Amino acid sequence: MNKDVFKYSDCPVYRSMSILGTRWKPIVIYMLRDHKARFGQLHASIGTISKKVLTDTLKELEADGILFREEFKEMPPRVEYTLTHKGKTLIPIIIQLARWDNEHYEAKQVEKTA
Repeated sequence: MNKDVFKYSDCPVYRSMSILGTRWKPIVIYMLRDHKARFGQLHASIGTISKKVLTDTLKELEADGILFREEFKEMPPRVEYTLTHKGKTLIPIIIQLARWDNEHYEAKQVEKTA
């Protein structure tokens, strides 16, 4: 399904999920929550993401105004990614998701051992 169907919907959840609706986008945002990072640093931090998927994810987040890609004209060339103001406003939401997971993950672990 075309992403634009969700982006121009009247439903705010559809619109939000058109930006955050992949497995990796919230993770990338969380990794950039308090610092800038280079591609290799993000890839190493996440670990299980392929380089192609990370590249696509970063491009989509940049296109949606969630992160800023800064190129440095030096040798060797480098690129750093940081959250924009819009991206930073997602941090409390993602932290709340992490808290929700911690609460329910721990409860699930207790149920398994009981």
